[in-house]
Amino acid sequence: MSDEPGKFVFYRYTPSLAAATIFMLAFFATSILHAVQLFRTKTWYFIPLLIGALMEAIGYIGRMQSAHDTNSLGPYMQQSLLLLIAPSLFAASIYMVLGRLIRVVGAERYSLFSPRWLTKIFVAGDVFSFFMQSSGGGIMASSKTSSAMKTGQNVVIGGLIVQILFFSVFMLVAVIFHVRIRSTPTVLASTLQQHGRRGWITLLYVLYVASALILVRSLFRVVEYAEGNDGDLLKHEVFLYVFDSTLMLGALVLFNAVHPSQVVPGGNTEIRAMEPRFDGMHMASVRDLTRDGRP
Repeated sequence: MSDEPGKFVFYRYTPSLAAATIFMLAFFATSILHAVQLFRTKTWYFIPLLIGALMEAIGYIGRMQSAHDTNSLGPYMQQSLLLLIAPSLFAASIYMVLGRLIRVVGAERYSLFSPRWLTKIFVAGDVFSFFMQSSGGGIMASSKTSSAMKTGQNVVIGGLIVQILFFSVFMLVAVIFHVRIRSTPTVLASTLQQHGRRGWITLLYVLYVASALILVRSLFRVVEYAEGNDGDLLKHEVFLYVFDSTLMLGALVLFNAVHPSQVVPGGNTEIRAMEPRFDGMHMASVRDLTRDGRP
C-alpha cells in the first residue's frame, strides 16, 4: 500500500477483509440460487449471467487475499480483472431476454430490429467490449513501463465506452418497443393482461433497472480508469463498494426475485411468436398460456 503520487501501486489503501468477505458470500449465495433456477427452468440463456456472478464471487476472494498482502500480484489481478469484466456477461443475458420477450408477446413489428438480429447485434457488441476490457486489463498486468500501463488503461476505457454505447442503444430499443406496445397492444399482450398475467411488463421494468445499474457502474469505471492509478476514486475503497459491488449484487438479486423463466421460456422452440390476429391457432395458444399459469 502506498499513497505516493505518480507511482503505480496495487492499492492506495488496505482492502477491507470484512467487506470483501461479505460480498464474496453474497455473490456466491446469489450464484447458487441462479444455478438452481437455471437448471430447474432450463433457461440456458442465463448461463453468461451465472458465470459472471461466479466471477464476481471469485474476484472478492482475491480482495480477501489482498487484505493480507497488498503487494501480491496474483490476488490483485484476480480481483481487478474479474470484477472488471463480469458485468459484460450480465449484459449478454439481458440482451437475450429482451429478444425473447418481444417474441413471447407477438410484437416483433414493434422492435427497431428483428428479435433474432437484436440479440445477435447486442451480444456481438458485448463480446467486443468484453475482449477489449480483458485485453486492456492484460496489458496493464504485464506492463513494465508507464506508457504500456497508459495503453492498457485506454483500451479498458474504450471497452467500457463500447459497453455504455450498446447499453444506451439497447435501452432505447426497449423503450421504443414499450411505447409502441402500450399504444397499440398486440392481441396476445392484451389477452395476457386481461387474465392478470402481467409478468412480461414486470420483467421489462426489471430489464430497465438492471441495465441502469450496469450503466452507472460502467460510467464509474470509466471515470476511475480515466483518473489513473493515483486518482481520487482509487484512493478510497468505499467508491468501489457503492458504485460497483452493491449495484452488481443488486442486479443479480433482482433477477433472482423476478426470474425471466416466469415469462420467457428456456428454448427458442418453446417461444410462441404469434401474429396479432384472431385465428384458431393464436387463440388456442392464448388459452394454453392463461390456463396453465404461465405468463
